[in-house]
Amino acid sequence: MIIDCHGHYTTAPPALAAWRERQTASLSDPAAAPSPADLRIGDDELRESVEPNQLRLMDERGIDLTVFSPRASFMAHHVGDFRTSAAWAALCNDLCHRVAGLYPERFAPAAMLPQSPGVDPASCVPELTRCVEELGAVAVNLNPDPSGGHWTAPPLTDRSWYPLYEKLVEYDVPAMVHVSTSVNPAFHTTGGHYLNADTTAFMQLVQGDLFADFPTLRLVIPHGGGAVPYHWGRFRGLAAALGRPELEEHVLGNVFFDTCVYHQPGIDLLLDVVPTRNVLFASEMIGAVRGVDPRTGHHFDDTRRYVEASALPAQEVAAVQEHNARAVYPRLDALLKRQGR
Repeated sequence: MIIDCHGHYTTAPPALAAWRERQTASLSDPAAAPSPADLRIGDDELRESVEPNQLRLMDERGIDLTVFSPRASFMAHHVGDFRTSAAWAALCNDLCHRVAGLYPERFAPAAMLPQSPGVDPASCVPELTRCVEELGAVAVNLNPDPSGGHWTAPPLTDRSWYPLYEKLVEYDVPAMVHVSTSVNPAFHTTGGHYLNADTTAFMQLVQGDLFADFPTLRLVIPHGGGAVPYHWGRFRGLAAALGRPELEEHVLGNVFFDTCVYHQPGIDLLLDVVPTRNVLFASEMIGAVRGVDPRTGHHFDDTRRYVEASALPAQEVAAVQEHNARAVYPRLDALLKRQGR
């Protein structure tokens, strides 16, 4: 199998964005707030949103299954308060669950959390519980910067995050560390903020000792880890200066990277620097980079081509494309086994 661990519902029917516009407009006029029941999207609309888009490209590229979560830039945790985020997260999570229900062998649902700036992360636990127990979520997206590019949240190693980690460990569910829209004009959302966040999150984990308290917690850092593989020597040197063990011992038992890197030299570097067991296949399709590379004639986000053109032996390619995801996402593995796969 080829499992894409990083897919977002970027093609949701327009009614979802229209509902969100009503919600955000009502922040200054609470009487105009929409009800969740106001969002009416039929199954046929869901099919029309994915069949010519994600499913078509998955078929063309030979991707068997995608871990499918709400659109990352739409999470927008900086908008409104916790109640705003809670209502929005529930709607988005329900839609991903419904898509997975329509195509159970092609999508596995993942969830966004109802985070909000300055709000205790423990407030997210009820939605996490609902998504895992009722919606069958196999993972969640965890935003290390709910403020939208201003970085007002404590580092991921802060104890305020611990109630959320405790629940993730209880459910044996990994979290993808994924920010949302940047409202800071200094940081372009997908070209700056996303990659900055990947790098920042990794350094926070190097500085701390989170996994001494949560030895089975698993975090996936997307977009190839941002700058991490390119500056591996810097991070090793900083770990040593901080009195931390080598990175393989300190973080790589718990931290994983995906292959959302959109050129061959980048994938080659990632696979050369990071142990194969820590790399999961992903494309983020359909995501931030949708065009065709004029140098190759292929889509930038057709990451399967890069992985299979790398120097990895076939057994390690299979690990990246399937077996590592099964190990990091045990609920996904259980789902696939129930399906006879």
